[in-house]
Amino acid sequence: MRLPGPKNPKNWQNLHRVAKDGLAALLVELGVSILKTVCHPEVLTVFRLAIAESDRAPEIGRALDSSGRETNQRALIELIRKAQARGLVVAGDPEVLAGRYFAALLGGLQIQLLLRVRQAPSKREIDARARAATETLMNLPLVAASRRKQEP
Repeated sequence: MRLPGPKNPKNWQNLHRVAKDGLAALLVELGVSILKTVCHPEVLTVFRLAIAESDRAPEIGRALDSSGRETNQRALIELIRKAQARGLVVAGDPEVLAGRYFAALLGGLQIQLLLRVRQAPSKREIDARARAATETLMNLPLVAASRRKQEP
């Protein structure tokens, strides 16, 4: 396979678009995976237990946070840094951008589920949330494109 050379910038643009599309797909997949995990009834039960026992055993909460939220946050920050170096995502502080991604992805969902004031999101809502979170990083119209594909 011959890589595109500097004499053909159109090939570089296509390569950049493919890389950006791949990153968007990865971010959507990440969001879907996180939401499926966070919304799983057994995971919610573990979180409720950690909250109930937080006065007596705060290490349970710390362990959950470090193995879940914190790990995902660090991985996303690193991914954003690498993507920024390649010009694939918007400029800005990677920590702030990761925070925006998770805010768009989760919002108040986890609290509502823990309090049992709402049902777990549908597959469609999970996908929409993951696409919206991805859009915050990439400034792509993924939500609108998804709607166009679903409309008859």
